[in-house]
Amino acid sequence: MKPGLRLRVPLPVGNNITPAAATGAKTNNISRLHQTLSLPDGRRLGYAEYGSPTGYPILYFHGFPSSRLEGWAVDGMARRRGLRVIAPDRPGYGLSTFQKQRRITDWPADVKSLVDHLRIPRFAVLGGSGGGPYAVACAYALPYEMLSAVGILAGAGPWAAGMRYVSRTRRMLSCAATNSPAALRVFVDGVVGASRWCATSGPVTKWLDAWLEKQESRDETTLSTEEERERLLKTLFEAFAQGAGASVQEAVLLSHDWGFRFEDVPYNRIQIWHGEKDANSPVEMTRYLAARLPHCSLREFAGETHYTLIKHLEEILGELVTEEMIQQHSALST
Repeated sequence: MKPGLRLRVPLPVGNNITPAAATGAKTNNISRLHQTLSLPDGRRLGYAEYGSPTGYPILYFHGFPSSRLEGWAVDGMARRRGLRVIAPDRPGYGLSTFQKQRRITDWPADVKSLVDHLRIPRFAVLGGSGGGPYAVACAYALPYEMLSAVGILAGAGPWAAGMRYVSRTRRMLSCAATNSPAALRVFVDGVVGASRWCATSGPVTKWLDAWLEKQESRDETTLSTEEERERLLKTLFEAFAQGAGASVQEAVLLSHDWGFRFEDVPYNRIQIWHGEKDANSPVEMTRYLAARLPHCSLREFAGETHYTLIKHLEEILGELVTEEMIQQHSALST
């Protein structure tokens, strides 16, 4: 990063991180999965932690619609690699208070409050799927000194790339969320309620159990199939713990301008990993983004989809946070 660039979210003066009390943050540590802090404006921010409690810090931004519990997928590999993964709920999801009229560019301030509270001076960020735009927003707004790495995993692409890349279903969702948000909230709440009932029925639980037993990730889990199923369903429904408001709001945010020019993002460099066969977020939209970010590398995975890219997750984590970075962190921590 060139000296003299304007820092949009200021660092605390000096080398010390602002204590939680100084930022108006209070914590309620029920467990690593259900933690909250009170933000300066009175909102609550929920977050979960995975991996090694003393490992290299990565903030993981969940997909759409989802929650902090999505981070379960990286827990085992984060422990092996010596990573501390912190996954916050965006406003309205999980434990975090809904924020009216929020923007993608509001997110970096919440992130700064979280890392100040946790006394983390420098960290990496990884945005998965719908969390991708929020990783770019952090690269745009947070001081360079705070970010050790910025990554996007199968990220949602900007619609400015062209409507021809956006499915009809997604266009209809965006239209409904923009023009009739109240009606869409009622509809989604009804669908989620029906899905909760169906998910506990015999045929569905049998199907889920059979599907889970075929997953490669089961090789490293100590959970029973029933426990795995319960964890999966909890992850899916946690996004709607407060209703559909957050998902309807975010359907608008992700389908409109992100609030800044990609060419103005100063961070060097943003890493992107994307499957060439991704139907949820077509790679053409990600190429559009990568071509406009001044400092960006895009790695495309032939034959991989939005969901099969997870097979490469441990490799991707190794590229985001290198062994050298982990060793340096360990040396400073001892």
